[in-house]
Amino acid sequence: MKVVIIIPARYGSSRLPGKPLADIAGKPMVQHVYERASAVPNVDRVVVATDDSRVLDAVESFSGCALMTSSEHASGTDRLVEVMNQVDADVYINVQGDEPLIRPEDLNALVNLMQDETIDVATLCHAIDSSESKNPNTVKVVRAHGGEALYFSRSPIPYPREASYDKYFKHVGVYAYRKAVLEQYSDLPDSDLETAEMLEQLRMLSAGIRINVLEVQRTGPGVDTPECLEKVRAIFHGVAHTAKPENPLKNIRLVITDVDGVLTDGSIFYDVSGECIKRFHVRDGLGIRMLEESGIRVAVLSGRDSETLRKRIQDLGISMSLLGVKDKLAACDELMLQAEVIRSETVFIGDDTIDLPAFLACGYSFAVADAPDYVKNKASMVLSKAGGDGAFREVSDLILDAQNKSDVYSTAEGFATVMSGAAQ
Repeated sequence: MKVVIIIPARYGSSRLPGKPLADIAGKPMVQHVYERASAVPNVDRVVVATDDSRVLDAVESFSGCALMTSSEHASGTDRLVEVMNQVDADVYINVQGDEPLIRPEDLNALVNLMQDETIDVATLCHAIDSSESKNPNTVKVVRAHGGEALYFSRSPIPYPREASYDKYFKHVGVYAYRKAVLEQYSDLPDSDLETAEMLEQLRMLSAGIRINVLEVQRTGPGVDTPECLEKVRAIFHGVAHTAKPENPLKNIRLVITDVDGVLTDGSIFYDVSGECIKRFHVRDGLGIRMLEESGIRVAVLSGRDSETLRKRIQDLGISMSLLGVKDKLAACDELMLQAEVIRSETVFIGDDTIDLPAFLACGYSFAVADAPDYVKNKASMVLSKAGGDGAFREVSDLILDAQNKSDVYSTAEGFATVMSGAAQ
């Protein structure tokens, strides 16, 4: 079986221009990939496929083999097909040029797997935790018992119906193709799944081509961004890389708020008919709508129930609420179930002891500025605003800012994108 490893190395990366030539420990990144691929036994040839003469020159400078290919290819597989017409083999292994930490033993495992002539395409995966599964830049895969891929997605798959589920696999973008598959690749019909997810392997799955997925140990990071590059450089130099901690509000999809003491200042008045009257802040109302219009659900949870409160909820267009609740922990679990989110995607805003169980139920919690110290001590963060004085709006702005949506509240153009549903 004649095996050739092809390394697509496109120069014009939008997030990191000139990526194949980025210096890592004194060598261009593409050289690290080439050397690791060359260390795989029983491989007949290693070839870099590029669209830029600068990469070609760099490869030739370290005595590597490189071929110029078209700059019009939509994917690395299309570039591989062009190389196939110039370099003959039975099996082609596609190793991305931004994987300088790829292990030769993992590539060798693919070579050995392809000895089974019933396998047309093979790739790799490794286990990840639930937090990484939510990153759309991390492609996930689910497999059948025999190791064949059932589906690839940027979304967490399978969907965690139970919050405790934590068994996800990251797809490692290294492929082994039998020549016959590549020969028909360009003729495969377009796939709606490929278009939706922007994942070229879904074209093959949609056409009925089976992809065998081999599990390996967790791999080193690839290089997609300047931050990734610094992390890989640190690994090569054997030093710790101190990454900026991710803002926990970045992944929030549900905000649950108490009413008395949060949306109001805690004062309660009764009119002559006995109806309860509360004072709400209009800025909080607009904060609720901006979150909802930006795709972040808001739910109201209160130990009280009244016509006044129901009217306010209706005016703001809030579709999720539980009123007259005594067990706020169970109520938060119910609201998370309704919103189809998990604990780490949920925050709660409270002001008093009755809210402490909700702090435990949700992944992140806020206490208003005028909450008792024993409540503030249990919260993830203490707000600068008091209840009924814009506390919810403060939370809204913090979440929108963490999710790079601050223009919604800070610019006229951004607000225009959500103003149709705005209400105070």
